[in-house]
Amino acid sequence: MPRSRTRLSTTARGRAAERRVAWHYRLRGYRILARNVRAGGVELDLIVRRGRRLVFCEVKLKEGPRFGDPLDAVDSAKRERLRRGARAWLLANAQLGGLDVVFEVAAVRPGGIERVADALV
Repeated sequence: MPRSRTRLSTTARGRAAERRVAWHYRLRGYRILARNVRAGGVELDLIVRRGRRLVFCEVKLKEGPRFGDPLDAVDSAKRERLRRGARAWLLANAQLGGLDVVFEVAAVRPGGIERVADALV
């Protein structure tokens, strides 16, 4: 009897998407500083650095058109929570406070990864 393919849980698929985005950054010369870290009561998916650029990245995965676009999942309330988390993380890591901070959303789609810079402004 053929073995049926087991569908991963939402959490497992999300973690896989985060690993994929982390690899995407690493291939472009970024160093991963933190993954799934909690700061200010918020979970920050990825914090990466290349030179003086410090990126707080929210990873969003949507599988298929019926679930909507991943970028639509980051509304104004989510953006404010992420800013609060980033501020708290920077307070705890004051040595990095002088870097150029950028917020990005990485939309993981079946066809690839789209990074949107200044996504929380």
